[in-house]
Amino acid sequence: MALASTIRNDIKQFPEGKTFGYADLNISKHHYLTAAKALERFQKEGLIKKLSKGLFYKPKSTVFGDLKPDYTELLRPYLFENGKRVAYETGVALYNRLGLTTQMAFRTKIASRGKRISINRENLIADPVKSYADVTHDNYKILGLLDAFKDIKKIPDCTVEQAVGRLSAIVRELNEKQKKFLLQYAMKYPPRVRALVGALLEYTGVKPKSVQALKDSLNPLTTINLGVDKEVLPTKSNWYIV
Repeated sequence: MALASTIRNDIKQFPEGKTFGYADLNISKHHYLTAAKALERFQKEGLIKKLSKGLFYKPKSTVFGDLKPDYTELLRPYLFENGKRVAYETGVALYNRLGLTTQMAFRTKIASRGKRISINRENLIADPVKSYADVTHDNYKILGLLDAFKDIKKIPDCTVEQAVGRLSAIVRELNEKQKKFLLQYAMKYPPRVRALVGALLEYTGVKPKSVQALKDSLNPLTTINLGVDKEVLPTKSNWYIV
């Protein structure tokens, strides 16, 4: 089958509103020129539309005209490289989805270990931040959760005690694999994060032996000042939290 026909068939399988690039079409680099000509033809036919260089989308047609991709789809190409996740959205936008704040973010943050991802196009504006670990499909949600622990005093319209309550609920819902990831990646974060993660895991029923490595990583002579009441976090004194 000719390359153009293969690409057309692949695009037809995409849902409306999906963004895609050459990597999503599994095209080898030495076929890019041929593919580019085919994609240009498909644009003229109205099968696809172009967002930016090398990035296209399959439009959704309505009685009011073609719709652009939603926010998630517009963001997605920046979070993946050659089909693998290399970044994730963090900051207020993420904390809103986690139920930690009702505020909406006009600017978002993109965390990645190996590259700075800055976006400024139409309604999508993002600033780069460095993640504490290499980002993968398996760990990005836990890294985002740990960012919330790190920023617990900076989350808008949310007190520390409210945040502790919500984070406790989230931690309770984690499965065993996710809790292991939480323990594993918390070790890469500052002491205040390690202390709060340990306190919440212990509070939600994790055995002290399981969080001993976190405890051992802390300096017992250094207190973590969160200003949280013991009724909200009964285990706080075990983790040098005041």
